[in-house]
Amino acid sequence: MRTVYVNGEYLPETEAKISIFDRGFLMADGVYEVTSVLGGKLIDFEGHAVRLQRSLDELDMQAACSKEELLEIHRELVRINEIDEGLVYLQVTRGSDGDRDFAFPDPATTKPTIVLFTQNKPGLADNPAAKQGAKIISIEDIRWGRRDIKTVQLLYPSMGKMMAKAAGCDDAWMIEDGYVTEGTSNNAYFIKDGKIVTRPLSNNILHGITRKAVLRLAAESQMEIEERLFTIDEAKEADEAFTTSASAFVMPVVEIDGIALGDGTPGPVARRLREIYLDESLKTAI
Repeated sequence: MRTVYVNGEYLPETEAKISIFDRGFLMADGVYEVTSVLGGKLIDFEGHAVRLQRSLDELDMQAACSKEELLEIHRELVRINEIDEGLVYLQVTRGSDGDRDFAFPDPATTKPTIVLFTQNKPGLADNPAAKQGAKIISIEDIRWGRRDIKTVQLLYPSMGKMMAKAAGCDDAWMIEDGYVTEGTSNNAYFIKDGKIVTRPLSNNILHGITRKAVLRLAAESQMEIEERLFTIDEAKEADEAFTTSASAFVMPVVEIDGIALGDGTPGPVARRLREIYLDESLKTAI
C-alpha cells in the first residue's frame, strides 16, 4: 500500500480524503506536475517547480508550500515508497470553501489543496516501447486556449488517447488551424534532412520541461533546430519523428496516420537524443 501526501499529512492511500466540494473535483480548478524518478532521484525537479509556480500565477492561485518544502515532500515519498524508477504526481487545487460556486473562494480564508502520490515504474528508462517506436494518429485540437498552463483539464487528451487506441495506435497528435500543436501528453517533433522541427512556444502548447532540456542537448550536440509551425503532411514525409515528455523522455515515432516514417523503426536522431537525455538527467538528478 502506498503512502501519499495530502495537505500536510503522510497517509496510507486508503485513508486519503479531500472534500467533495474541492474545486479540483468540481471545476477542474487545479494544476499538476509529474516528476520522473530514476535511481531513486528526481529528474528535472527545478524545472517542474518553476513551471508549477508559473501555472499557479497564471490562474491567480496560491502556492500550497515553498519549493524547498515541495522538494522534501517529493524525496520523502520516494523514500517511504521505495521508488527506484517511477513517477511523483503533484496536484494543487484552489481548495474548498464548503460549497459549489463559479466565483473563486476568498484565498484569505480558503487554503489550496495539495496532493502527491508516487507510481512505481520499474524499467522506466529502458522502456521496450522506445525500441519499437510509437504509432500515432492525427485528430482535431478542440482544447481551451491556455495549454501553456498545466491544468488538470485532461478530458480531451484522454479521449484522444482512446481514439488512438481504437485505431490500433499509441497516441494522437492534435491539429489546429491546419498545424500540429502537440501530442495528447507530449510535445511533437519531426526530422527532415537532419533538421529537428518543432512548434515554437506560445499559449497553444505546453512549455515542456523535457522539451527544453532535449532542445538544449540537441543544440549542444550541433544538431540543427527549427522552431516553426508545421503540418501533419510535413510530418508524414519526414525521415523520423519523436515526442518528449517527463514520463516517456524521448519517444521515437515510427508511423503517422498509417504512413511509416523511414524504414518504420526508430530513427538514429531520436535514439541518440533519448540516450543523451537519459545520460544527462542521471548526472543532474537530485
